[in-house]
Amino acid sequence: MLNSKIIVVTGAESTGKSELTKQLARYFHASFIPEYAREYVEQLHRPYHYHDVEVIARKQVSQLHDLMRMNPPLIIVDTWLIITRIWFEVVFDKTPDWLDEAIRETTIDLFLVCDTDLPWISDPVRENGGDRRSYLQERYIEMIRSYGFRYEKVTGTGEDRFQLAIQLVSGVL
Repeated sequence: MLNSKIIVVTGAESTGKSELTKQLARYFHASFIPEYAREYVEQLHRPYHYHDVEVIARKQVSQLHDLMRMNPPLIIVDTWLIITRIWFEVVFDKTPDWLDEAIRETTIDLFLVCDTDLPWISDPVRENGGDRRSYLQERYIEMIRSYGFRYEKVTGTGEDRFQLAIQLVSGVL
């Protein structure tokens, strides 16, 4: 019987998702899946295309399914298909036919939405600072709600942010 608890750390760019994912995985001695999109796009050495984002989405699905088969007590995921779906919509104005079903058929116990209260830091992969960052943050939350997933916002900085995330994850274990 598969019964892993799955926590997804999500939110707009430059909100500390990757660091928080690693911190929570260490704290809870949990399995985790790092962000794949950044790794993939950084290795392209060209602009990404629709097909590239679909490769990323399929990899996100396979990584989670592979880890779920191992049935660890807790899986923490850095980003996931919600962000990828919005990425398809915003950049390409379409989504793959299979994506909606992949989202609906996955049980996520909690989305931790990292608030935009951390400063946006530019890097070669980031595209959405300023007002765009706030707009996308709201889109992510709307999408999470539309699928009926439970979510909580993670706010604050440093240790306060981490302690809040620990409390929120502990509430689903």
